[in-house]
Amino acid sequence: MVLAALAFGFTGGCASHPAVNDPARIGPYFTPANFSADASLGGIRRVVVLPIWVGEGNRTESAEALEPVFLTALQQEKRFEVVTLSRAECRRRFNAEALSSATALPHDLFSSLQREFAADAVLFVDITTYNPYKPITLGLRGKLAAIDGSRLIWSFDNVYSADGPAAVNAARRHFLDREGGVPADLTRTVLQSPTRFAEYAAASMFGTLPPVVAPAGAIAK
Repeated sequence: MVLAALAFGFTGGCASHPAVNDPARIGPYFTPANFSADASLGGIRRVVVLPIWVGEGNRTESAEALEPVFLTALQQEKRFEVVTLSRAECRRRFNAEALSSATALPHDLFSSLQREFAADAVLFVDITTYNPYKPITLGLRGKLAAIDGSRLIWSFDNVYSADGPAAVNAARRHFLDREGGVPADLTRTVLQSPTRFAEYAAASMFGTLPPVVAPAGAIAK
């Protein structure tokens, strides 16, 4: 009887354990591939983050709503000190609320930001595609440029879309451990919430930034 009770208890414990076959735990996962990065940040300590730029067909309000999400994701990486330039200040200085990384820039952009913020680099984030309805789609382009114009430290251009198993798994995995103490699995809400999906995409994007120090054996560009 004791053995039977122990066996029952063990089986019951397994049944209550999180499903080990959950695709959010075992994959496959979407991995952004279209990016390039230096082996390390190479002394970059302070970065000016410009307002998010949105492409044609995307509303500026969408970018403004998502900006805190991207800023939080960037700060959580702890790669460098983050200094932000507001839309109002960008308009006052450069006659535009936001600047795209793929178009001609004001000739005094870098020198002005360097004088004002004593920064080492400038970070551009562009929303190239945005569909807040199912399946949520978010196209992101980013560039981290040395403020003296000497090099492009990092560039990124990928589209995140919740229309495939790998993307769904990756998005849910981002929230899985954080919400592990919640009785119900709420990770699937990322597939209905543009803000939560953007949080996953921003974390994935900034996760490809160069490390502060190059890994042992890394080959410098």
